[in-house]
Amino acid sequence: MGSMNSIGLAVGGRYDNSLGMISRLTVLILTLWNVMFLTAADLRTGFEQAPIGEIREIKTAVGTWTAAAGHAEVTAGYHYMGKQCLHLFGGKARTIEFKPAESVKMPGHLVFQAERWTSRNPFQFRIEERVNGKWGELFNGDHAVVVGRAFKSRVTIPLTRNPERLRFVCTSPERSGLLIDDFALLPATPQKITGVTATKVQVPVLRGLKKNPLIHVEVAVSGSLRPIALIGASALAGGTGLASVQWLDSGSSANFDDAKLKPIGRTTRGRSETYALQSNHPLREGANHFWLSVELTDEADIGASLRAACTSLQFSNGSTYDLNQTEASVHRLGVAVRQGGQDGVHTSRIPGLAITRKGTLIGVYDLRHRSGGDLPGDIDVGLSRSTDGGRTWEPTRTIMDMGADPKWRYDGIGDPAVLVDRNTGTIWVAATWSHGNRSWIGSGPGMKPEETGQFMLVRSDDDGKTWSKPINITSQVKKPEWCFILAGPGKGITMADGTLVFAAQYQDPPGQRRLPHSTIIYSKDNGKTWRVGTGAYDDTTEAQVVEIEPGVLMLNCRYNRQSARVVMVTRDLGKTWKPHATHRKALIEPRACMASLISINSELTGKPGTRLLFSNPNSLAARQRITIKASPDRGHTWPTESQLLLDEWRSAGYSCLSMIDDETVGILYEGSRAHMTFQRVKLKDIFPDE
Repeated sequence: MGSMNSIGLAVGGRYDNSLGMISRLTVLILTLWNVMFLTAADLRTGFEQAPIGEIREIKTAVGTWTAAAGHAEVTAGYHYMGKQCLHLFGGKARTIEFKPAESVKMPGHLVFQAERWTSRNPFQFRIEERVNGKWGELFNGDHAVVVGRAFKSRVTIPLTRNPERLRFVCTSPERSGLLIDDFALLPATPQKITGVTATKVQVPVLRGLKKNPLIHVEVAVSGSLRPIALIGASALAGGTGLASVQWLDSGSSANFDDAKLKPIGRTTRGRSETYALQSNHPLREGANHFWLSVELTDEADIGASLRAACTSLQFSNGSTYDLNQTEASVHRLGVAVRQGGQDGVHTSRIPGLAITRKGTLIGVYDLRHRSGGDLPGDIDVGLSRSTDGGRTWEPTRTIMDMGADPKWRYDGIGDPAVLVDRNTGTIWVAATWSHGNRSWIGSGPGMKPEETGQFMLVRSDDDGKTWSKPINITSQVKKPEWCFILAGPGKGITMADGTLVFAAQYQDPPGQRRLPHSTIIYSKDNGKTWRVGTGAYDDTTEAQVVEIEPGVLMLNCRYNRQSARVVMVTRDLGKTWKPHATHRKALIEPRACMASLISINSELTGKPGTRLLFSNPNSLAARQRITIKASPDRGHTWPTESQLLLDEWRSAGYSCLSMIDDETVGILYEGSRAHMTFQRVKLKDIFPDE
């Protein structure tokens, strides 16, 4: 075993988009056994040079790898390092087995990077060893291996016996499976801390959640002998409304949702609070992840913020690491208005937000009862109402429900948009009704519910306390040859002259490839009748509209062909359109996603002004980094110094803005920590010069 002294076999792998990983797993395991006899360079070369394709039998000088047809493969389609990785196919009990040529002693442990293909169930992953003719479980990976591109799960398995064979078994949905890469057999060496880092986390701290991340701490460790434990930590957390401060341990996973609550001691010093952890967290080889987290009281003021820092860590080997967080991170508060599974509803999506003439905030969204998917499905429109500027919210009510017959796909209605008539006080909510499969794909030409999706409205004349029965305006706004028409979603506006306007989108006839176009619908008689404009731009959807000058409307659109927002202008209520100077230039998106756009002055006074606010995921890569941006000049520029990051983690990404008062904007959005997140933001935090 002298060749094991510096073994560190790595098997390549990044996430592409193809099947074919079982062979790689086989190669990976084969390499692991080769580790016993070959140099690290030989092992690396042997794994990367394994034939790509399905594995049935691979014979080597040290043993034989076998798998039944359709169980495993080596693939170059995915990899964490190098160019290849192993893939266990989706299906029931997909298995690959290794039989060594002779008994091989394996001191130390196995280490590999893994990725679960899909979050859908079922999922089971086991590694088994056969000793003295009997199979026994060596490793249970059901929860240790998680979904996430780039092989997020690092797995470490101690080796204490001398197995006759190893068996890798995975059960997962068809056409999915498990990826394994960066596979190594490491010798047993004394444990050593190789690095400690602390990272500030910029996600909202929400009232209504037990856990809210503030600081992420990663402790890197090598070796497994004479293990070290994290026994102490010092942290600062200052702010009102703190119910508790917690220390969370997510083990080898960097996913905060995997973190488990741990107790933390507490002392008070001046205006800030010093927290001292005294516990015992054994460290594992590789990355160990810890979190400083808080829970808010029910009375916490969401207009406030809190500050936090992790200052030092203490370990059982007598070492102390100063983290040098000289400046505490600032965390904005908010409310978890809707969470997954709340009230028996699987998913809440598609926010709309507006404020009434009495100052009541009206939030609307999909109540997706059975799954998170779009229409058609069992979906109703829900309402949340706040009379104190979003600090507290009344229980959710359903304001649009078109039926529950499974024959008609539960008559789902969703994708809401909300509009407040500034002159009459009437609140309008628009949504699309799918009678059966009459949504984005199944809707077609015609006007009847059995033919095409229906454009529906409800109204409230008492500040959102009660609502009318659904009003069908499909015949007013849809051309019979179009396949579909629906609202924004998000919100509509009242123009300075009293015209009510919703952003909308329609699909061309089938002969024109059902191409979508953003447009507007409008009413000049306070909602009694509605008209539709022409298409603003090809292949655009989910637009938002603002009035930038009297009678001049700007339409800001999701664009399906580019990671940039389409911006069009009309001076004649959508009869004609012209590109704005920033069209497909100034505002990025993660191709593609709904966004929000409001005029500050229009919302406060009813008259257009120069200042605009825009919110969306400020990223080209994914729906992450939800940000509010401000323009001082009707959308011609969006200065970088006038941009405020609210939530850096991934989410569904939709958002809707509404002014609350002269100094404060509210935002309801699909965040990383709650399905519907609400936050209050001061304008001075977005416009730093004001």
